[in-house]
Amino acid sequence: MLKCRTVWKKLAPLARTSSTLCRQNVRKAGLNNGRIPTHVPTAHMSSGLPGGGGDNLKYALLVGAASIGGVAYAYHTMKGDQQRYQARITELSSRSQKAAAKESVTPIQPQPPGEQLLEMLVNKTTFTFTLPSHAPYLLLGGGTASFAAARSIRARDPGAKVLIVTDEPDLPYMRPPLSKELWFSDDPSVTETLRFKQWNGKERSIYFQPPSFYINPEELDSVENGGVAVLTGKKVVHMDVRGNKVKLDDDTEISYDKCLIATGGVPRNLQVIERAGEEVMKRTTLFRKIEDFRSLDKVSRNVKSITIIGGGFLGSELACALGRRSTESDLEVIQMFPEKGNMGKVLPEYLSNWTTEKVKKEGVKVLSEALVKSVTYKDDKLEIHLKDGRLVKTDHIVTAVGLEPNVDLAKSGGLEVDSDFGGYRVNAELQARSNIWVAGDAACFYDIRLGRRRVEHHDHAVVSGRLAGENMTGANKPYWHQSMFWSDLGPDVGYEAIGIVDSSLPTVGVFAKATAKDTPKAATEESGTGIRSESETEDTATSAVASVTPAPVVENKDDYGKGVIFYLRDKVVVGIILWNVFNRMPVARKIIKDGEEHADLNEVAKLFNIHED
Repeated sequence: MLKCRTVWKKLAPLARTSSTLCRQNVRKAGLNNGRIPTHVPTAHMSSGLPGGGGDNLKYALLVGAASIGGVAYAYHTMKGDQQRYQARITELSSRSQKAAAKESVTPIQPQPPGEQLLEMLVNKTTFTFTLPSHAPYLLLGGGTASFAAARSIRARDPGAKVLIVTDEPDLPYMRPPLSKELWFSDDPSVTETLRFKQWNGKERSIYFQPPSFYINPEELDSVENGGVAVLTGKKVVHMDVRGNKVKLDDDTEISYDKCLIATGGVPRNLQVIERAGEEVMKRTTLFRKIEDFRSLDKVSRNVKSITIIGGGFLGSELACALGRRSTESDLEVIQMFPEKGNMGKVLPEYLSNWTTEKVKKEGVKVLSEALVKSVTYKDDKLEIHLKDGRLVKTDHIVTAVGLEPNVDLAKSGGLEVDSDFGGYRVNAELQARSNIWVAGDAACFYDIRLGRRRVEHHDHAVVSGRLAGENMTGANKPYWHQSMFWSDLGPDVGYEAIGIVDSSLPTVGVFAKATAKDTPKAATEESGTGIRSESETEDTATSAVASVTPAPVVENKDDYGKGVIFYLRDKVVVGIILWNVFNRMPVARKIIKDGEEHADLNEVAKLFNIHED
């Protein structure tokens, strides 16, 4: 076990203050947006300190990104076993006395819990914490792929000891609701609770599991039946492949038997914004994490105009979400992109144009074929100068122009980065080197059906993470599963896609008249989950039966209520979009897997029963 010593020299003004005042001072210090988390596994004192009394209080220590930069204390009441609590109190009391004798520090006398912790800060008390020096399964990154791998490892190896290391302050969570359902919540405290109602009305949290699911990192070595621990707020900065170990940003080293890299990516920015100066940058959001959702939510309630740059999935989702909010306030929402219509790189032009009209109806001012030339800050406004001479004045910018895979460990680890798609280059088993696997956004993998690819979607993170976890426990399975992705433009328009969906490919679309049940909301009411991939990825379709219902005549040819779009390469279907058609993904997956030429795709479309009422 590694012993990490930290001498706390700050926050003296917090002595003998209430937890409320402590929270206020933490906010002033800029720590974690002033929030005090209830579970912080990075440096965790696993029970109360002497003088805690019968309240059975559990104390947590949050260490900032820079170790001496700042600390915040929090405590929350735990309902636990009284005998275990008292035993831990005795143990820590003994430890405190020994530390005091060794370091010539005056033993701490019993005080009220909050005052005692703060008194220790003021007196510069030296703490000794223990973190695991070795993890049999080390997972780098705290996102969906990493959590899926941890769950998979534990399923195949019930006694496995898994350590997740993430540079975020949060436990593993799902990202899709950050740009979807959370924005449609009626709960004014949604930015704190991070709970939301899915389109089917059921409520859930964005976190995969509550804090009680995880064990403390310091207990990983000793826990008898294994478990999953999460080390938050720590970044891996160096990888020693030959030595099977990594180094964290605080110089801590952790060795491993098997390692997964699931570090995801970072949002891209426009160079013209990066060069525009501090005033522009601090009024620009790169949307990716929980803190970005909280920040943008606050901004949207305090400014008069927001401009979203980007016409892809994220940009269009945020535009619709903020546009819906603008109908209840004076907020102006502008979306601009270089393509002719929303999601122009994915959808065929006619459907892209139709989607743009739907976005406009959500209260969004859409500027197509807009190339940003420069951005300046003048008279308390951001001025976006377009190459065609147009000028847009706004208060805040959201840049949603794609993701850059995080390959920071490539150099130190001697790992190959794919020159075409980016990301770590892995084989069909998602393996980069011996004992090293990669999953999620950062993996450039070989698809045995469609060739080498890199995918940036939730379902791919689930599937690739799960497969990597299986292979880390000896499964040796190739990546054959075609992951899907989905996007919702509010509760009434949504689509699911699979394979290679690129508007530059030839497409064939078959549409039918939509009914009231052909919406994301109705689909989740039927499936019982808002994260549709979780209910889809386990299903398979061994055979498909076409609908015998005759195709109705669509009165308005421009009303693409529901349908199927096939993407072709060499006359073979390589991608499929199900437009307001749900719970049919296994059929689409089988069509791509079969890789056959089809003489009449209208007949193939019947396999999806799109003509049923």
